[in-house]
Amino acid sequence: MRIVDIIDKKKKGLELTEEEINYFISSLVDKTMPDYQASAWLMAVWFRGMSENETALLTKAIINSGEVINFESLTDKIVDKHSTGGVGDKVTITLIPLLAAAGIPIAKLSGKGLGHTGGTIDKLESIPGFSCALTVEEMKSQVNNIGLAIGQQTGNLTPADGILYALRDVTATIDSMPLIASSVVSKKIAAGAGNIILDVKYGSGAFMKKPEDAVKLAELMVKIGKRLNKSITAVVTSMEEPLGRAIGNSIEIIESMEFLKGNIKTGDIAQLTYDFAKIALLQTDKFKDEETALNYVKELIHSGKAMEKFKELIKAQGGNPDITDNYSLFKQPSYKVEIKSDKSGYIKKIDAYKIAYGCKLLGAGREKKTDDIDYSVGVYLNKKSGEFVNSGDVICTIFSNNEDKTELCKKYCIEAFEYDIEKPSPQKEIYDIIKP
Repeated sequence: MRIVDIIDKKKKGLELTEEEINYFISSLVDKTMPDYQASAWLMAVWFRGMSENETALLTKAIINSGEVINFESLTDKIVDKHSTGGVGDKVTITLIPLLAAAGIPIAKLSGKGLGHTGGTIDKLESIPGFSCALTVEEMKSQVNNIGLAIGQQTGNLTPADGILYALRDVTATIDSMPLIASSVVSKKIAAGAGNIILDVKYGSGAFMKKPEDAVKLAELMVKIGKRLNKSITAVVTSMEEPLGRAIGNSIEIIESMEFLKGNIKTGDIAQLTYDFAKIALLQTDKFKDEETALNYVKELIHSGKAMEKFKELIKAQGGNPDITDNYSLFKQPSYKVEIKSDKSGYIKKIDAYKIAYGCKLLGAGREKKTDDIDYSVGVYLNKKSGEFVNSGDVICTIFSNNEDKTELCKKYCIEAFEYDIEKPSPQKEIYDIIKP
């Protein structure tokens, strides 16, 4: 069997066999296949797609490329929530301490940023000392000890996905449904969770631009879960605009902590966090109705228990928990530039992609897989859609370490804001829910 024949077969739109997919993945992991052949195959998949059966076989092969965590008696209770990626999407960071405080064990395997979107790992590792490089045994031990752990792909967990994930970022093959589905589902199953909740994004700041495509992706992942005997619930949500006000790495952690402290009570971040919390509490049979579940999680915020659980997570993974009360411990940017509105009216829309691209220019994202992330840079939205501004009001603030990059980012941020004389209708965050 030759890799070039597998590439050629997929290039022609033919369906790969289980043997061919397994050979491709094993060659990827043992490094007998060079990056350029893997890249060619990724592009062939992007153009030709994969059948549902192929995608399930690819997912299975990626899972089998490494270990699968077995939490034994805890497996059926463990929840893992994952997002397909978005701009300012920090719901995972706000949600998991909340669920852990509710007594739901959390084992999450996440990735670094892809393309213009930020990764949960990058955001968390903006906390000085925080490390997501956990071994399988360390993840199991931490979940047993404090009820939650967040790890990243290692040599033992879905190593094939770690390689493909990095290559997709630099070969313009991120937005392929079978590649997204196999990547997400393989990580979730490998992480050993018995209850999987997926946040499938659509809009200008997501890989899926149309809600209909996001629904197709969500349905595909739920079907793959069924084929691999896993129960997956997929929630299709909007990413037409950035989530929350902070876009970057450390500034997103700060906003997340403000929510966990009870200082952010309304808005998209609060709404989605509570919605996902309700789904998890009902899915794990903690509660039977949404109203009781909602009141319970709000009390976990009000009492400080959710914030205390986040501090436990930081300490357990090598970070400095003092940062929760002293934000100056984060790496600080050199420049702070306020952008002011040149007109009056309501903010009609904020283009998520343009804000994200501006952040990437600052260094918050990667151009190639070997790039370092600048944790301190980002954009803060002083105004959000539906809010009224007068000419001269600050609409957003850029945090930067380079004057030239600041000017480039400023251009995209100004273009991202759209105005209207009438107040726009509130946007619905959840488009659809696909259950197994």
